[in-house]
Amino acid sequence: MNQRLKNITILMLTCCFFYSCSTSESHYQQIFSSYEAGRFSEARQEIDQLTAANPQAKVAEELEILRYRMDRIELDFSKTEAEIKKELLVYFDDLTATQMNEWESSGKLEMRMIDGTKRYFRNAVPNLFRVDSMAGIVKIKKDGIYNDPLDAFCLDNTTSLVKNFQQGLPPEEMRLRFRIEYIITLQPDAVPANEQIRCWMPFPQESLPRQSNVKLLSVNSGEYQVADNSSLQRSLYMEKVSVAGEPTVFSFSAEFETLPQWIPIAPEMVKPFDTSAELYQQYTAERPPHLIFSEEIKSLAREITRDLTNPVDKVKAIYYWIDQNIPWASALEYSTFECIPQYVLENKKGDCGMQTLLFLSLARYSGIPCKWQSGWMLHPGEVNLHDWCEVYYEGIGWVPLDQSFGLQESEVTEIKDFYISGLDNYRLIVNDDFSREFNPPKKYYRSEPMDFQRGELEWRGGNLYFDKWSYNMNVTRIKETSL
Repeated sequence: MNQRLKNITILMLTCCFFYSCSTSESHYQQIFSSYEAGRFSEARQEIDQLTAANPQAKVAEELEILRYRMDRIELDFSKTEAEIKKELLVYFDDLTATQMNEWESSGKLEMRMIDGTKRYFRNAVPNLFRVDSMAGIVKIKKDGIYNDPLDAFCLDNTTSLVKNFQQGLPPEEMRLRFRIEYIITLQPDAVPANEQIRCWMPFPQESLPRQSNVKLLSVNSGEYQVADNSSLQRSLYMEKVSVAGEPTVFSFSAEFETLPQWIPIAPEMVKPFDTSAELYQQYTAERPPHLIFSEEIKSLAREITRDLTNPVDKVKAIYYWIDQNIPWASALEYSTFECIPQYVLENKKGDCGMQTLLFLSLARYSGIPCKWQSGWMLHPGEVNLHDWCEVYYEGIGWVPLDQSFGLQESEVTEIKDFYISGLDNYRLIVNDDFSREFNPPKKYYRSEPMDFQRGELEWRGGNLYFDKWSYNMNVTRIKETSL
């Protein structure tokens, strides 16, 4: 049974608990059919009717999530056909309906029919140029070649790191220290006055060997709670009371140190896995809904790793395949997906977290223990959310791998493959896993139920989604330390 059918079954059983089974199953099927067909207004009305017919019963959790999902999809698919055509006509003077339909049917120009109207992903046109080679050529002819300064910075930086490691320089001699100020601003009157607002903010992990000496400097609240470092999604929690007509601002500042890590692993360096060990079983297992060994994942993993037996060779083969076949593209909100790797394979694109989840799925099915890690990238001029992972090798331990930073433009193998077994130190580590409980726990469905890099807000009336607040990180590199 695929994940969607599993969700349907779970929801039907839940509905049957709250409502009479004679009507709930057909009613739910009607709601789900309306959602699948893009009839969101109709689906919402049907959910409301189900609630009104059972005023004493709590609407099943999955129905509430479905309602959230529709709201979030509409925010992501915020552009009209006229707006998208205007963007495309800058590059395609002879744009035709046939060409638009081809891009839409292939998923290269991301569109959904919602309530009978074409709605387009807000970054549909930039993504089209990233994933369609012919469209990309047209853009280059008009705008010229864009050389991403991050690529040049990483190539210079990793070249230097590899040289330092090869010369035996201790990682401590390559450490960096950062000071960050993180700010969340809730819009004025997003909630009524005098209401308590709960806020979870991403906080640095003590994550050896790459991040340590975390020091909280300030918090703009007299009362707050920093989650223990054992929390796999670490947060700083505080509460504030809303004031009419004013934004509600949450902020903290902190310092931490980072070290680079690079382990050039040869196949003969690793030992056979102890497949009975708890670590191996945990980190080679499925974790629905996003780590699923579907038939497509199984088939692709077998194809990529055919005739390979050593974990090092398998990891490299999977990394190369994703690098060469799944271009980076701006992503929809993760909470709107049923299974992210499935979406990536169907659409042949994905952002850093999507590429990482695909890697995790293929690697775990291939018998390679691996786990999620994420936070922020702190490269000069490129501060942003970012996801990567770690791979476990018997006899070596956990080794970082950044799928989306990809193969570098270098003839030197160690530099080209740096991010297969290394990570630069322009990183902020917040999460050592995904979809884990906060401390204190959140009551309502999260804005981002999987990752945790921006923060989470709620009040007694429910979750406060990303469209109600903004976030900002100010980063300062401290060039001299006294330790």
